[in-house]
Amino acid sequence: MSAVLLRRLPAPCRLLAQALLSAGASGAQKVVVRLRAVNPLFSLSAFLQSLCEDEATLDEDTQELTTKPLVCLFSDAFKTDLLCFLHLVHSWAPRYSVLSLLHCLDQDKKRKPWIQTLIYQLHRDIGHVEHEEKSLLSSECVERLKGLCDRFKDPQATGGGWKDYLNEHRRELHADSEADSVQKKRKSEVLDQDMETDLNEPHTKRLKTDLPDIEKAEGEKVAEGEKVAVDEEAVDEEALQLYSGAERASQQKEPQEGPLSALPDNIKAAVPLLKELLESETEWNESCMATLKILNECDPKEMETLCGILCLAETPEQTLPHFCRFLLALTPDLSHRAASIIIKNLLLGKVLSLTEPASRSLVTAVTSLCSQYPRPTCQALIEPVIKEGRTGSAQAELLCQLVKDCLEPHHRLLVFEMTLEVSWNESLLSVIYALLELKIELNEGLFSLFTKQLSSQSPHFSKSMKFSKMMLTVLTKFQCHVNAACHNTLSCCISYNETFLKKSLQGALKRITQ
Repeated sequence: MSAVLLRRLPAPCRLLAQALLSAGASGAQKVVVRLRAVNPLFSLSAFLQSLCEDEATLDEDTQELTTKPLVCLFSDAFKTDLLCFLHLVHSWAPRYSVLSLLHCLDQDKKRKPWIQTLIYQLHRDIGHVEHEEKSLLSSECVERLKGLCDRFKDPQATGGGWKDYLNEHRRELHADSEADSVQKKRKSEVLDQDMETDLNEPHTKRLKTDLPDIEKAEGEKVAEGEKVAVDEEAVDEEALQLYSGAERASQQKEPQEGPLSALPDNIKAAVPLLKELLESETEWNESCMATLKILNECDPKEMETLCGILCLAETPEQTLPHFCRFLLALTPDLSHRAASIIIKNLLLGKVLSLTEPASRSLVTAVTSLCSQYPRPTCQALIEPVIKEGRTGSAQAELLCQLVKDCLEPHHRLLVFEMTLEVSWNESLLSVIYALLELKIELNEGLFSLFTKQLSSQSPHFSKSMKFSKMMLTVLTKFQCHVNAACHNTLSCCISYNETFLKKSLQGALKRITQ
């Protein structure tokens, strides 16, 4: 039955399931480590999701065809080893994936008390509050413990005692031990036919890095009815044989000390392929999506560390559109904090260093991210450019494009407020003029603050045509905001003007008073 169910799993997941059947939790843990060293795309999330897929089956009670999660069709021994395995490595998998599997196991109404206990324990491991106060002991276990306590509560009793009690069960334990020894002797040292099939699948379905020393003799096949498991020692030896070469290569690429060592194993395993993707100048394909999904598993500190290790600031501009296209396709969307960190590391340095108009690749990357993550872009990209006083003509041109094409009115207002906190230059005037041309919604307090800024800056721009055009826009499009106090402030600003637009400005201000 297990052999049939294993065929429902994709190749890497089938290998892990086989390890669980063969060597239990600790053996499966070692196989996972080697799988992830060979193929950073492999994740426990995919394995757990495969086990949660519905499978058609015949209900034993009603004799009707129904569907059940695949994991429920496996033996109790497999479920026990699976839960013990997740107890060891639950931190390597997303919490929602573990919860989905537990939900599937809860659908099995005939589960044994020990499996139920392991389910409760795993709920506690992942911090599920509802199960923290539940007892791990079944009612039957509680009764047996009470019986033992009653039996040994009298320390002066001559009959009974632990020694006599254990002697009663010694024969039973000895018999079980002999049975286990016989079972181990019968176990094979080769993996079953399914394992052979996994390793000999077509190249398109194989792991990205070829596994060393895994070619099987063409004549070697195991009959389906003769498939047997291997013990933990045999699986460990086989796994070492299969993956040692790839693991050594992985260790050479990944330093064990420094920032990388601070990352969780699942994120650490994805670093080499992420670097390869970022350095590649070729078009990305859909398989890259699985690698980028690791970004959704990072907290802010891990994201900062990962961006530093990947050197996002040094990413070639020609690869930015490919990276951003798949970044925007992530489901669910990146959190506000995560998006801000990526935008800052990926784009801020490139924008600040512009000395000529931005390249088409950079413009595409900035506008695409700004459209989907406008507020993180405002805070992580636009605000530093404005407040660091690094707004040159190239930066201003890019900001004007973002203001016009990507930002909603409330985000434009946020950018406008940023411009009031710094000293202006000719390039920044272009951004402010673009915002005013879009007739942003200014309240009375913000407009009053803006006129005071105009008053303080006007002596520095007495001959600036950009400043004059901006003033003319204020007097024609924001007339309703000009009260008596603002009127006097604007009159002082115009008095400094030395351009040919001075008479036009005076006339526009006079019309407001009529």
